[in-house]
Amino acid sequence: MSSTIANYLLRRASQKERVRILYRRALKDTLNWSVHRHMFYSEADKLRQRFEANKNVEDLDTIDRLIEEAEVTYNKYQHPDPYIVPWAPGGSKFTRNPPPPPGVMDIQAESRYKQIEIVFDYGTEEHI
Repeated sequence: MSSTIANYLLRRASQKERVRILYRRALKDTLNWSVHRHMFYSEADKLRQRFEANKNVEDLDTIDRLIEEAEVTYNKYQHPDPYIVPWAPGGSKFTRNPPPPPGVMDIQAESRYKQIEIVFDYGTEEHI
């Protein structure tokens, strides 16, 4: 009997985690579809209501079916070009630092501690 209770609790914990992850992914994807914050807030409220509508379902098989349907719906309506923070992996500025000028990193140079000039001109790099 304790094994069935443990299995039940394990399955419920797994389902709760899947729902939490699905809700967070859907909420972040809603932000990709919304142009303005006031539009996002109303869409986020609708999303929350959809999740809250099935909050009190107790049958494990029904919960699994609802999660699978929600995942299919999420994958169907997922944004094709999601917003990525520019400096995050996949962003437009990720690992985009120009290489240091020649000789700065040369350990064999006569002065080991050369001054590095900081240039705030973000135009074309002339040393490339």
